Amino acid sequence: MSVNRLLRVGTVAVASLGVLALSACGSDPEPSGTSNPGGTSSSPAGGDCPKGTLNAEGSSAQKNAIEEVIAKYNEKCADVTVNYNPTGSGAGIKQFNASQVDFAGSDSALKTEATDGGETEAAAATKRCQGSPALNLPMVIGPVAVAYNVDGLDKLIVDGPTAAKIFQGTIKTWNDPAIAALNPGAKLPTAAIAVFFRSDESGTTENFTKYLAAAGGGAWTGKPAKKWTGTGAGKEKSAGVAEGVKSTKNSITYVEWSYAVDNKLGVAQVETGSGPVELSAESAGKALAAAKPAGTGSDLALKLDYATKAPGAYPIILVTYEIACSKGLPAEKTALVKSFLTYFASADGQASLTELKYAPLPEETRTKVDAAIQAIS
Repeated sequence: MSVNRLLRVGTVAVASLGVLALSACGSDPEPSGTSNPGGTSSSPAGGDCPKGTLNAEGSSAQKNAIEEVIAKYNEKCADVTVNYNPTGSGAGIKQFNASQVDFAGSDSALKTEATDGGETEAAAATKRCQGSPALNLPMVIGPVAVAYNVDGLDKLIVDGPTAAKIFQGTIKTWNDPAIAALNPGAKLPTAAIAVFFRSDESGTTENFTKYLAAAGGGAWTGKPAKKWTGTGAGKEKSAGVAEGVKSTKNSITYVEWSYAVDNKLGVAQVETGSGPVELSAESAGKALAAAKPAGTGSDLALKLDYATKAPGAYPIILVTYEIACSKGLPAEKTALVKSFLTYFASADGQASLTELKYAPLPEETRTKVDAAIQAIS
């Protein structure tokens, strides 16, 4: 599919999300950082570019997206250095809450419930922000591919129960009857399935295990979490699991779509009960349309439906957030955060993401994100 075609279908398919998820919000000011009728862009924060260094850390799923945006932003604001360390969502949130970075990237919103009886991520973030809440700002839509490397297998179909059994370790070979039933006529090897998983705490892992739990029919025995509890060999970050599959025959993993494409891996179609669905911007957008708001006010966290049976909807998606203080940073850091995130959420910033196999924010959602950023003080 051409880039232009992908942009068109991605934009149309996800256009309803902002209405569904954010319609409760009131009217907003004209977002800054967008293109004006004359064809030139306003400066990223609606004024002069700041100067300084901005440090961020977290999601490796958004690495390709944020690096592209940083490069475009620096064409406008050359005196700002933006450093992003893709250590994984869990590490990013921990570093943000420890005041080691200015904002964090995460493939899941800050948790409001503690799994170990301790302090929640959201409560720790409020302390980090000097008593003000941290914001979950959806910035990039990143579909998660079930990526594989099997000679002669140009098409693979999996459903929730089969995927759960593969990644749980109860389906061990490629010619298992469950896989064969979903792929009639396919030449499935007798070889063992080599599973790769994220060894670091990962929002991609959390989103994928939410899918396995929701659609797996009870085959997935673990609870959704950033830390992997299934079978396989661990590799760090998205690049690690993608490289593991690329270099290992008869292997499979879950990874953000752009990494699967960059490494020329096979991408499975997902049977949802409404027929096999191929991963595309359009099919990811149809699943995203089922999302519901989970936050209030300027907190724009979303609740995704991983078990959707909407026709043509690809159910394994994640929304990568930027986690930022609503208040509480020093003035110079606040100016830097607002400037960069304003550009990231702008029409110009989002337009560059489709070519990298991300789905851009629909306009209604993008406008709400921009308004939340402008309210940071």
